[in-house]
Amino acid sequence: MSDVTITYSEAVKGFPSFYSYIPDYIMGMNNYLYTFKGGNLYRHNTNNTRNNFYGVNYPSTVTSVFNAAPTEVKLFKTLALESDAPWDATALTDLQNGYIDEAWFELKEGTYFSFIRSEESPINFLMRSVNGIGSVLTVVNTGGTIYELGFSIKIDSIISIGDTVYFGSTPLQVGNVTAISTNRKVITVDATAGPVPSPGDFILYAKNQQAESHGVRGYYCEFTLTNNNTQPVELFSVMSSIFKSYP
Repeated sequence: MSDVTITYSEAVKGFPSFYSYIPDYIMGMNNYLYTFKGGNLYRHNTNNTRNNFYGVNYPSTVTSVFNAAPTEVKLFKTLALESDAPWDATALTDLQNGYIDEAWFELKEGTYFSFIRSEESPINFLMRSVNGIGSVLTVVNTGGTIYELGFSIKIDSIISIGDTVYFGSTPLQVGNVTAISTNRKVITVDATAGPVPSPGDFILYAKNQQAESHGVRGYYCEFTLTNNNTQPVELFSVMSSIFKSYP
């Protein structure tokens, strides 16, 4: 955590708040907050400028947790903000990380909606967007970094051009699928990412995690909202569409 200013109140005998900015001196008087910085005196909350202290912008952040049905793995599909402006959002579960750019929110009936995108990297091999094919039978170099991987069995119909191919028990990235044979027993891979598998290695592939995610899965979801707006912004509530995940 970055440095913060912690305030102590004699009235409550405790620490009621903390601030992102670091003044040289801080005090409250006559219902105003005063700070000194670099020999200058500042009186706070006297204009409509927000998130700016001593000429530096400090984002507003809100962190909380969705934890309905805590013993079940759930799919957290969306965030809905009752707010007068969209926010950047990150979503962290015990299985995945996701995010929403504020530009992706759509305003509908006074509420900002967006679905949560799973982070594209690092690849999570525990997700259903990753599937195994089997042991590769033949590995043929057709020129440059292009290889044809042949199998004794027909490959499932889920694999598609653009998917990323891996091999081994500790998966190593080979490259992206560029073609699939009509009999679905050979895939062509551009192995620019390398290394190249050998006959007998176990092959698996991963779909685009962001496109296939439809949200993030986990027992809980810790979300953080961030707003860099220098004008007043209100946030009333945060909601999510949550479904039980069926593997």
